[in-house]
Amino acid sequence: MAATDKRITLAAIAGAHGIGGEVRLKLFAESLESFKQHKVFDASGQALTLKSVRQTGKMPIARFAEIADRNTAEALRGTELTIARSALPPLEAGEYYYADLVGLPCVTEDGQQVGEVIAVENFGAGDILDVRRKGAVDFMVPVAAVIIETEKIIVSEDHLP
Repeated sequence: MAATDKRITLAAIAGAHGIGGEVRLKLFAESLESFKQHKVFDASGQALTLKSVRQTGKMPIARFAEIADRNTAEALRGTELTIARSALPPLEAGEYYYADLVGLPCVTEDGQQVGEVIAVENFGAGDILDVRRKGAVDFMVPVAAVIIETEKIIVSEDHLP
């Protein structure tokens, strides 16, 4: 699948809010403003059209044209709201989306295969790559300690387990 054909998850429906069909969102987008830039989301094969979204104390609350009542909202709990990768804004040189890193091979400085990125995490101290190794223990490495290229990630042997 080409990078522009990938589906990017911007939020997930966490549950119903009230009785009128509004939903609570678990936001994965950079901000509520970046989420609002998109009007139509794919929700497990169903198109959902964003009518409004507002920030509350804990989670944003959204209203979609296709969700009219609490029962419909509850039935969508856990559903991911995705967009096409091509709908995201273009990046400057040296920038990347997390989704573009997942699946990239990791190699040492001399080109030896180390593994493949399976996730990008952030536990508060910076971005961390979760790398799956064949026949060995998976490991994590800080993004700040690697070189990210278009088709691969170079990991210093100092950061290998």
